[in-house]
Amino acid sequence: MTQYVYRFGGGISDGGQGDRNLLGGKGANLAEMASIGLPVPPGFTISTEMCARYYEEGETFPDSLRDEVANGIAHIEGVTGKTFGDAADPLLVSVRSGARVSMPGMMDTVLNLGLNDATVEGLAKKADDERFAWDSYRRFIQMYCDVVLGLDHGRFEEALEIAKEDRGYTLDTEMTAKDWRALVDEYKSLVKEMWDKPFPQDVHDQLWTAIGAVFGSWNAERAKVYRRLNSIPGDWGTAVNVQAMVFGNMGDTSATGVAFTRDPSTGEKAYYGEFLINAQGEDVVAGIRTPQYLTRRAREDAGAKPLSMEEALPETFAELAAVFDKLENHYRDMQDIEFTVERGKLWMLQTRTGKRTARAALKIAVEMAGEGLISQDEAVIRVDPAALDQLLHPTLDPEADRDVLTKGLPASPGAASGKVVFDADTAEKMANNGEDVILVRVETSPEDIHGMHAAKGILTARGGMTSHAAVVARGMGRPCVSGAGTLSVKAKEGVMRVGSREVRQGEVITIDGATGEVMVGEVPTVKPELAGDFATLMEWADKGRRLKVRANAETPADCRTAREFGAEGIGLCRTEHMFFDSGRINAVREMILASDEAGRRAALDKLLPHQRQDFTEIFEVMAGLPCTIRLLDPPLHEFLPHEDEEFEEVAKAIEMDVDKLKRRAAELHEFNPMLGHRGCRLGVTYPEIYEMQARAIFEAACDVAAKSGDAPTPEVMIPLVGTKKELELMRAVVEKAAETVFEEKGRRLSYLVGTMIELPRAALKAGEIAEKAEFFSFGTNDLTQTTLGVSRDDAGRFLSTYVEKGIYARDPFVSLDVEGVGELIEIAAERGRATRPEIKLGICGEHGGDPTSIAFCEKVGLDYVSASPYRVPIARLAAAQAALQAK
Repeated sequence: MTQYVYRFGGGISDGGQGDRNLLGGKGANLAEMASIGLPVPPGFTISTEMCARYYEEGETFPDSLRDEVANGIAHIEGVTGKTFGDAADPLLVSVRSGARVSMPGMMDTVLNLGLNDATVEGLAKKADDERFAWDSYRRFIQMYCDVVLGLDHGRFEEALEIAKEDRGYTLDTEMTAKDWRALVDEYKSLVKEMWDKPFPQDVHDQLWTAIGAVFGSWNAERAKVYRRLNSIPGDWGTAVNVQAMVFGNMGDTSATGVAFTRDPSTGEKAYYGEFLINAQGEDVVAGIRTPQYLTRRAREDAGAKPLSMEEALPETFAELAAVFDKLENHYRDMQDIEFTVERGKLWMLQTRTGKRTARAALKIAVEMAGEGLISQDEAVIRVDPAALDQLLHPTLDPEADRDVLTKGLPASPGAASGKVVFDADTAEKMANNGEDVILVRVETSPEDIHGMHAAKGILTARGGMTSHAAVVARGMGRPCVSGAGTLSVKAKEGVMRVGSREVRQGEVITIDGATGEVMVGEVPTVKPELAGDFATLMEWADKGRRLKVRANAETPADCRTAREFGAEGIGLCRTEHMFFDSGRINAVREMILASDEAGRRAALDKLLPHQRQDFTEIFEVMAGLPCTIRLLDPPLHEFLPHEDEEFEEVAKAIEMDVDKLKRRAAELHEFNPMLGHRGCRLGVTYPEIYEMQARAIFEAACDVAAKSGDAPTPEVMIPLVGTKKELELMRAVVEKAAETVFEEKGRRLSYLVGTMIELPRAALKAGEIAEKAEFFSFGTNDLTQTTLGVSRDDAGRFLSTYVEKGIYARDPFVSLDVEGVGELIEIAAERGRATRPEIKLGICGEHGGDPTSIAFCEKVGLDYVSASPYRVPIARLAAAQAALQAK
């Protein structure tokens, strides 16, 4: 019979760190902490396998699980000496989720389970603290009704706020035992009103419904969104952890907190975190009360008055610090820890690998390698390549004027400007329309996940450095300012205020997650400096990688950026992008609309000097590095006029009768331009176009070689080839132009002629095509379109549904469809090499900057990947990781 329940605590540990897939991250780490002797409240984990079975069998539990859970409860009772449901000395438990990877705040938790009208009295007597017991009961009712019964959480919050207001209280801690008892009665009345039944009193029913609710939260909308954003498979499931409660709300010697063994924002080797005296865990992360600092230094740096934990509970803090060091040395990575202090005794509730910013990830990896905790190769593997995107874009100009509205906590570094929005749905809608937005909330909740992802930055009035907003923002790489206490957010009115100043929805603000400043208006930015830890890790990465990394670029500015980021050449220069300039587009139109070769050549003569200058500038910047230049591949409709007004303007500019222009445009009309007269088909029918481009390439190359001594290495790429004959014809045009130029210039240069593989037929006939091609560049944007029969421009309407339903694991235009498109690449590589063993193979679609796709390129043995300039460092790191992991 399959085992579903695994115990931990009290000298027993049925699992450990290596059982993450089975027990989830939380369960595996609880078992691991117990096994190395840390103070962990006893409990048990229901495995992720049970989650899968729960859904397969219609959200029901097998009878065998009930026996295993009963044994698990008996284990907790045996260790604690308390009995579940006992009115005299009741055992209370927490029921928490725990997927195999961290999904902070995305799934549900129930605390203080086991309380009812009888056990609350027993808890009060046993603890000798009536206030604590009734506070715990009201918390349980509120959380159970939200998570399990699905009742309106706001009604309970509203009742609490009214109760405090009526009594003249500001904080929850001012409520007395009598006050809490009265509020519990009010809560039970609310349950009866909203649920039409009394609050459940049977503790075993409470437990099983809570287990079901936590399993059910795996498929909550917010969890599905988070999985989609982070490429987490839906069939992994979550574990459920049932654990004895320990209480941080038992007076001034009790506390609860969240901490990191290093600063997750900067990576500094310093304890980082927050705690609250006389509180439970949700008080810290929800921002309901302003938390206190963990260390004296952090408190003094912030100028805060309430004592730090180091000062208020010095003996417990010293014990906690020793645990921090033990955990970091054991796991060899920064840890995110939850802890509770119950009347002076420290309990560890969770440890996991901490989410961190890209800058912190770099610093932690480099410093841990320096400390000997990990190797340089491990440091390279530790940093998420996609997270580097946070470092590769501009930050606020320190010299710029700033109209500071308010200041909060610097919860997640980076800076962003955008229009203020007050709800997640509006943020997502405006972002989808191309607008930059800043999501402003009193405090965020897991339901805001889609709006947080859509926003450029996040601002909250409440919450600390470990609040939901802060943790999620850091994981997403979004700048965040939290706990801006002077900020009054009136979402329903569409306005936020600081004193007499107000900012309405749609107005622009800037937030600086490094300083906590919130500014009115947009603040200018400056380019990033890629030195220090970044440079060190890139140096280590370059030692470990095999794949070369090039850039997709066609302007001198993009080429310079690519070189600054470490590009080893140009993998794709899209020449059609050079013709949209206002000084050239009319010559292109004249060429397209010409009715004979003479007309086309006249227009091409106008374009030649522009093209030559383009390539001269690119070759100068690249200084001898290889440059793959794709000859013209425009869907012709992109250059043609469409409206009457445009026809008149173009006719005047090219001195052509407007009616004749319209007739010629009608002749060129295509029903599906993406599969029409483009690519090499254009060159086959009008070879003079490719002749002009080839001449411009070789003239520029010879001129630069003569001037600088750095001989360029042009790689001339023929696009959209499907047959060997097409390439043969176009290669002849290129070679003839090269010979003509070399004779004219009195100089010969090395060059290659190859093709872009972007049609399934080309992949299948790669062996034949390689007879005429010295390189293949896989154009995976079009190869994905033509293989799947899906237009990239239209796919956005339905692809997200395909990903949600598991038809595709990821968007195939973002991460390569390895099973389909990938197999065509493997076939083409194998057949191409069989014909020409030395053939150069690369990838230049958008997938060239995607880490998962790069891992596939390493597996297939391609020679290089090419990505947009700002993704070159991402590709360098991903290529290194792929090579190191392959070893």
